[in-house]
Amino acid sequence: MLPMNVKVVATNRKARFEFFLLEHYEAGISLFGSEIKSVRAGQISLAEAFVQTDGTDAWLMNAHIAPYEQANRFNHDPKRPRRLLLHKREIREMWDAVRQKGMTIVPVQVYLKEGRAKVEISLAKGKKLYDKRQDIARRDQARELEREQKERS
Repeated sequence: MLPMNVKVVATNRKARFEFFLLEHYEAGISLFGSEIKSVRAGQISLAEAFVQTDGTDAWLMNAHIAPYEQANRFNHDPKRPRRLLLHKREIREMWDAVRQKGMTIVPVQVYLKEGRAKVEISLAKGKKLYDKRQDIARRDQARELEREQKERS
């Protein structure tokens, strides 16, 4: 989990539903000035985002950071690829894992830590339809148990 001095800006809620999250990494994001201002304002979406790596660099693709209103002509492209700042060893580990069938790297959440934008990324394996159904059934059972306990007290 994250320490207390961290402000979560965006989460990818579908990531836990669509994938089994195996290993987690914290990466810095290389941003322009207008982008970090938009991130601090919470204007970021990870809904369609993914991480792409070639063994030497890692890139955050399709993350939408809304244009900053006061930046006018110095604004940025909202969906441009953004470089992730990771150690070479971590990039190599992810690259080796992604070459296996069914493995991918997904961004889980973006947060501000000590004034810097960080992204939590995970090595993930795609879930099958029956896995998703099991998750839904477990969630429904937990909801029913809570309801019954609430009625008893």
